Amino acid sequence: MQLSAGRRPGRLSEVIDSLRHMSRDRVFAFLTILPSIVLLAIFVYGFIGQTFLWSMTNWEGLDASQKSYIGLENYKNLFSTALNYRFRQELVNTFFFTAFFLVGCLSLGFLLAVLLDQRIRGESFFRTVFLFPMALSFAVTGTIWRWLLNPRGGINQLPTIFGADAWTFSWLNNRQAYTFNWREVPTLTLVLILALFAFVLIQQIARRHFLRAIFYGVPITIFVAWIVSDFLTWDDAKPTMHGKFNWQDVPQYVLATIVVGLLAVVINRLWNGHRRGAIIFGIPAGLFLLAYVFGAADRFPNVDYREDFGFNLALLGIILAAVWQMSGYTMAMYLAGIRGISEDLREAARVDGCSEIQVYTKIILPLLRPITLSAAIVLGHISLKVFDLIFAMAGTDYLPVSVPGVQVYVTMFRSNKFAVGSAIAIVLLVMVAVVIIPYLATALRGEHEV
Repeated sequence: MQLSAGRRPGRLSEVIDSLRHMSRDRVFAFLTILPSIVLLAIFVYGFIGQTFLWSMTNWEGLDASQKSYIGLENYKNLFSTALNYRFRQELVNTFFFTAFFLVGCLSLGFLLAVLLDQRIRGESFFRTVFLFPMALSFAVTGTIWRWLLNPRGGINQLPTIFGADAWTFSWLNNRQAYTFNWREVPTLTLVLILALFAFVLIQQIARRHFLRAIFYGVPITIFVAWIVSDFLTWDDAKPTMHGKFNWQDVPQYVLATIVVGLLAVVINRLWNGHRRGAIIFGIPAGLFLLAYVFGAADRFPNVDYREDFGFNLALLGIILAAVWQMSGYTMAMYLAGIRGISEDLREAARVDGCSEIQVYTKIILPLLRPITLSAAIVLGHISLKVFDLIFAMAGTDYLPVSVPGVQVYVTMFRSNKFAVGSAIAIVLLVMVAVVIIPYLATALRGEHEV
């Protein structure tokens, strides 16, 4: 007893010394990163806040004193007035550019990774060649591809090598391929949300998760029955549908669907014991719920005239240049992931009768899902804020390929409409945040699990 009693003070002192040493290390680490925190708070988040405040004013011209507070009027005008037609077309261009850019980079990158995984001779040389475009800036890439896509040179001259006539295809000319009305966007959004719910429902049924299938199937059934009931009460004598589902209130239905979906995810996270995930999804769910309760959807800007937008074939040249530069990035990620998969797993699949294509589709691709998600989020972030590529290839005044980043430059530094330009910048920031925040949450969760 005396020996044990005599050891206690020594152990207690060791614990106290370790705590002092730990606190000293933490204080030193905090003081080391404090300058970076201060600079980040001032020059990043401080300027973001300042830009948001400018976006809520009517500031035009170089005199900053001649501005007054007008609330969210700039944002409402961006999505409703005829003067901001260009901004809405740029949003449509961004959507199509992002979709084709992601599909092109992920598909080509995976194909190149599969080819290099065959242990071909000169693999290091080809890997360097495929990665080289990443060393270039988008401005340099745009300059190169602007020459390559010249109707009288570049790619169009390739047939002359074999004695054939040169092509006359105009890569960057305005050719509308698909159009839709801007007033249909809320309806299309609702259809997309329902399609995503239906996809998740089918996936849960295929995996025999019947409880989750019921969880996702109930809201789908309600919405579909709601819409069908309106078709059953159709009256050609009236200009709009008049049944239980009112198509004029689609913005309210979209907001309600988002609220229901987020709350469903929160309940699912709590059911599985993931409190952190419930908090992450609970915050936006609460914000959207408050917006719905206070009638945010009723003040949704509505364009009261027909306004057609669409996908323009002139974007194909821009997409081709962007895919050429960034497909090497996805190739490197996929190749690293494929090399990290055990060869024994592939051999076991081949012994079980899988063909080489099935080995990649049934074994390798599912294992590469985290890499695909990370690459898609990074590429989506790049596509949303692209500016220099389009500036180098088409300039700032060519609407068929213009994006909001170009519009910020034109509005603020040509027209001196700093308030409207700030509003566009904040919209662009929100679009990027929607993409990048899930990526950061996934990355931090992965580090925590490790």
